[in-house]
Amino acid sequence: MRCSDFHFDLPESLIAQRPLSERSASRLLYLDGPSGMVRDLAFVDLPRLVKREDLLIFNDTRVMRARLFGRKQSGGLVEILIERLLSERAALAQVRASKIPRAGTLILLGGGERLEVAGRDSDLFHLSSPDAGFAALMARYGHVPLPPYIRRPDEASDLERYQTVYGRREGAVAAPTAGLHFDAPMLARLAKRGVRVAYLTLHVGASTFQPVRVERLDEHIMHCEWLEVEQAVCAVVAATREVGGRVIAVGTTSVRGLESAARDGDLRPYRGDTRLFIRPGYRFRVVDAMITNFHLPESTLLMLVSAFGGCEQVMAAYRHAVRQSYRFFSYGDAMFLTRCGS
Repeated sequence: MRCSDFHFDLPESLIAQRPLSERSASRLLYLDGPSGMVRDLAFVDLPRLVKREDLLIFNDTRVMRARLFGRKQSGGLVEILIERLLSERAALAQVRASKIPRAGTLILLGGGERLEVAGRDSDLFHLSSPDAGFAALMARYGHVPLPPYIRRPDEASDLERYQTVYGRREGAVAAPTAGLHFDAPMLARLAKRGVRVAYLTLHVGASTFQPVRVERLDEHIMHCEWLEVEQAVCAVVAATREVGGRVIAVGTTSVRGLESAARDGDLRPYRGDTRLFIRPGYRFRVVDAMITNFHLPESTLLMLVSAFGGCEQVMAAYRHAVRQSYRFFSYGDAMFLTRCGS
């Protein structure tokens, strides 16, 4: 397939710039993958769509305050987006400046702390911090790394709203946005219904927002993200299968995490990087249904959702969502879709 197969027209007015006042107040578009049937629901209707035997799997990553601003010794402004911490004092980052910084360039932060450009790895730069650990620097100077389509500076409220209520393992540069709809009352309702939950960790990278720059999907090189799926997750998935329940992934990151851990056919514990690129033609091994937000045109996330729910069905559902003025992207509305095919 081609990248242009995943294009759709989206009015800019539908790109959510701020979250709703309540997490679970979003709308929910239900898509039955096999039939293509859609229903307009509210997110509070979610407990009606799950059964007692079902299992929800969440991504428990937390977003770092990964955006930093500094100056070169020459005075030029520099914007840094930490992509991954390599150690306490070493990181991979995107660096924006008037000129591409060379190895040895020093960047000064607000309190005079220094970051040094140690080298480059493709589009990312190796940074070292001789004065303080990166965790301390982000806590002191860091900003919430809102996605590029949110055209406003981060605000104090984003510190809480651009995190899931259950996130516990810091390391992401972008939120697992399907999880942003869940609040404590919703989790309590699901627990009362008897729905089980489990957690994996996939630290979402900033590259998730990068466009696919090639027309032929086979030529696209997928970005790398760190993943951990523990034995407890594998056990509860197996127990769900035994009682006839469904595995419902909350977010494309949970889908990608589970399927990465089952690349050999069976779900097994996994710890390490994943570059799995799920696109139409992929055979799903673990996930039966998923909850997700609405994604960018021609993005790898939309390609994953199309592989899961069927290309024609998903693209038709997106056109329906545009006509019905659903809110799109990270702070937007949600979808619940069932898998098309085996």
